[in-house]
Amino acid sequence: MAIIELKNIVKTFPSEKVGEGVHAVRDVSLAIEEGDIFGIIGYSGAGKSTLVRCINLLEKPTSGEVIVEGKNITGYSEAELRAVRRRMGMIFQHFNLLNSANVFENVAAPLKNQGKLSGKEIKERVEEMLRLTGLEDKERAYPSQLSGGQKQRVAIARALVGRPKILLCDEATSALDPNTTTQIIELLRSLQEKLRLTVVMITHQMEVVKSICNKVAVMEEGKIVEEGSLVEVFSEPKSSITKEFREKT
Repeated sequence: MAIIELKNIVKTFPSEKVGEGVHAVRDVSLAIEEGDIFGIIGYSGAGKSTLVRCINLLEKPTSGEVIVEGKNITGYSEAELRAVRRRMGMIFQHFNLLNSANVFENVAAPLKNQGKLSGKEIKERVEEMLRLTGLEDKERAYPSQLSGGQKQRVAIARALVGRPKILLCDEATSALDPNTTTQIIELLRSLQEKLRLTVVMITHQMEVVKSICNKVAVMEEGKIVEEGSLVEVFSEPKSSITKEFREKT
């Protein structure tokens, strides 16, 4: 059974310049199976970041259904959505860390906001994630003292400290140099196996999709133009944009 299912998702943003608004996502349907590392690739403006934000309802679709773990969450209240989002972690291109908080405090923030764990439990959870992400010696450091790769490791630890089943990655390696990108991809692959995660990777980097994803969807102008297993899609590409991405490798 699909852990994430998108049915006919449409997202239109109002625009004074464009009478009908800006169509960021156009009638997208996808099924992501538990344990997948599912890549969604496309150029800037293809709608992929908007689509991933529809999965956790940070962007509410104009129409369509978002089904997570068999439940249609599209009409959920904010309180209900908060509970669902605790089952999903999310990491971003620019890390989104609190500059005034150290590494330990950044990773602990989601647990403190929930208010359900004791101080001892929070400490144990955070220290576990720092070990898994190779940051044991950085817990008292501040973001300004970290490299880009270390900042992304903090963001990954923060996203996973609540023990979600799903990890959404929105251009998580785009701000990193190639060597650091390779390290972060290896870390994500290791964590996916250890924690039995389902991962959704939003990217415009073909090398990222090739190195970690087992399935892929190609987006262009808000639509899915091709999808399937990584091997199927890129061994026999049908759309011109997929052929362009393949030629980059």
